[in-house]
Amino acid sequence: MPDVSDQSIATPGKPAVVLLSGGLDSATILAIANAQGYVCHALSFDYGQRHRAEIAAAAKVAEQLGVASHRWINIDLRSLGGSALTDAIDVPKDRHEEAMTHGIPVTYVPARNTIFLSYALAVAEVIHSTDLFIGVNAVDYSGYPDCRGEYIRAFETMSNLATKAGVEGQHLNVHTPLIDLPKTGIIEQGLKLGVDYSLTHSCYDPIDDGKPCAHCDACLLRIRAFEKVGQRDPAMVRWYGDKPL
Repeated sequence: MPDVSDQSIATPGKPAVVLLSGGLDSATILAIANAQGYVCHALSFDYGQRHRAEIAAAAKVAEQLGVASHRWINIDLRSLGGSALTDAIDVPKDRHEEAMTHGIPVTYVPARNTIFLSYALAVAEVIHSTDLFIGVNAVDYSGYPDCRGEYIRAFETMSNLATKAGVEGQHLNVHTPLIDLPKTGIIEQGLKLGVDYSLTHSCYDPIDDGKPCAHCDACLLRIRAFEKVGQRDPAMVRWYGDKPL
């Protein structure tokens, strides 16, 4: 299993842009980037998502782990729709892992990572950074086409062709330290780095004031992964206590 020590270590004080949704994966990459010596500038989005509780979670995670700055971008992806996260489409519930592996789920938001990475790229140029971090993961049944290694490599190539920094010879890098890790491996790395996962939010269809539903794909993957590392999901404990899910 790859460890933080296996990743490239930054020159002390080198800035990096870290996409921070407030979920488990993005909290872990922020901790990894910090551990590698980067000065982290977090970037979060309010894009009209159903699970807007993640916005508050992102602020808490940034405060807990520490960032040099935290930018917020407002985008109205709800006006486009096409996803259970931005449209009147039901979020799948209580699916078996086998069902999660078939096709692209309705929770896929069209072009979301391309949009987010494009903003991150612009921020990177503004703050004179050549390093972007994103918590995409190609394992554990996400099924999203914009979470694959080949997509990230293509975006990195485009970044170096389409920016002033790239044309002037400052190679831009898109770091994906979680891309080949199972959810258990992500959690284990985060725990080593002191991530407080009780602050994170991954639920696609939260109840009331942000309480996770415990039944969508995102919730189930978290719950099962924490069980595999011998713990209860701290976010679920925070909301449900010892109550069986």
